[in-house]
Amino acid sequence: MNAVLTRIRARAWKGQPPDGRLSLAAAVIAFVTAMPVAYVAWRSAFAGGERWIRLLDERVPGLVWSTISLSIAVTGVAVALGVALAWLVHRTDLPGRRIWRWALVLPLAIPPYVGAITYIVVFGPRGWVGDWLDAPPPLNIYSFAGALFVLAVFTYPYVFLVVGAALSRMGRAHEEAARSLGLGLLGVLRHITLPMLRPAIGAGAVLVILYVLSDFGAVATLRYTTFTSAIYYQMGGFDTLSATVLSVVLIALTLIVLAVEAHGHRRSRYDSSGPARPADLVELGGWRWAALGFVVTVLAISVLLPVGVLVYWSAIGIAEGALDARFWGYAFNTAQVAGTAALVSMAAALPVVYLRSRHPSPASTVLGRLAYAGYALPGVIVALGLIFFGIRYLPWLYNTAWMIALAYVVRFLPQAMQSTASSLALVSPRTDEAARIAGLSQLGVLARVITPLVRPGLLAGGALVFVSSVKELPATLLLRPAGFDTLAVRVWVEASESVYHLAAPAALVIVALSVLPLKWLLDRY
Repeated sequence: MNAVLTRIRARAWKGQPPDGRLSLAAAVIAFVTAMPVAYVAWRSAFAGGERWIRLLDERVPGLVWSTISLSIAVTGVAVALGVALAWLVHRTDLPGRRIWRWALVLPLAIPPYVGAITYIVVFGPRGWVGDWLDAPPPLNIYSFAGALFVLAVFTYPYVFLVVGAALSRMGRAHEEAARSLGLGLLGVLRHITLPMLRPAIGAGAVLVILYVLSDFGAVATLRYTTFTSAIYYQMGGFDTLSATVLSVVLIALTLIVLAVEAHGHRRSRYDSSGPARPADLVELGGWRWAALGFVVTVLAISVLLPVGVLVYWSAIGIAEGALDARFWGYAFNTAQVAGTAALVSMAAALPVVYLRSRHPSPASTVLGRLAYAGYALPGVIVALGLIFFGIRYLPWLYNTAWMIALAYVVRFLPQAMQSTASSLALVSPRTDEAARIAGLSQLGVLARVITPLVRPGLLAGGALVFVSSVKELPATLLLRPAGFDTLAVRVWVEASESVYHLAAPAALVIVALSVLPLKWLLDRY
């Protein structure tokens, strides 16, 4: 029996098994992160055929239509905005190009549910625009169009970042060849630039569509029903089995999107021969100021107006004593659970990333992919899985702040892994070999040699997890114990009751904290 297990272990690790304690730690981490999703799928099998048939006949078709139509529409608008802005900023003589490179990424610092609240203040039935016009506002914010507008405004930077990075790396040889054959600016864009950008556009589009599939706060605030809000409301009605059925359908939609993206990525590859030379800037001529007006308008809609609304209501709230002991209690709760999640994620990322880097094998690949399981799915599904698993197997952990921190780790561990892996890639494996020759065990190498060397990436990953945890809403709403509120929860509660002067200060703090990862993003892209 031992000989069989030894052979299996050697095959799984390609003949080079790592330290048993290290592989056990990575296996436990992978199990914990994948468990909520797997448990939701398993529990759905006990929903009963009648419930499955009823939901598939009555509820699922409408939810599929509302979710997919919104996802496709938002992705289309975000792609159009992101590609146009990236081309203007990276390939033309647009005035202030350096400023726009970072300014147009700022909408990522505003959680869409916060943005939705600010646009309700502006375009709501009793909002500023309606009062000013003394008539219904031109945009019904509580509609498909309202949800499309809000989500597109705050997700286009995903496309802008990815396409902008591709444009920066793309040489000018192909475009020059096309011009020498007589193609004009539009012809080069249509036949050369856009086809070569197809992989980057696809990658950005997948980021947007996955975000829309997983979004809860914005659609719930705007009263537009998708799978995430439907799952949450099923949980609120204590119909947990129906929630698992809807969750499985949403998981299936997410997996389909990922499969389509992987297939498209394999087919859409473009290679350049020779070193890439920077492309010449396109002179906009008389269109320069129209292009500048377009960029400023997008920035005003996506950043200046929402932040202005938050500052206005925060000033009113602070004047009326919003920064009281309760506010600081919410801030402490937020720091407590987000800080715990960041520290745990930093510690958990190390063994998984180290094994994938130093022991590439089927086993390390599976463990790495399992660790990513919670990141591609909505927080409401992760919370649902932890609720089921916690009640049955971890009652001492259920209904505590520690469960919230665990949900954050499951959701955002890949952020710490990705940043740590970037730093580890710069450390030569020969460093490990030298440390082993000096007498250190593999765990000793990881703790005493590798960890100090990858500390910058590890800290950056922890910062990303912290900020993402501060913004997380659905998992916190479902898992928080009685009387334990975070800043995100208070924004949701106060805004749902239209007490904007109390919601705005907390929302402004979240936005300010969310600016921190942007430097990491800009350095990366």
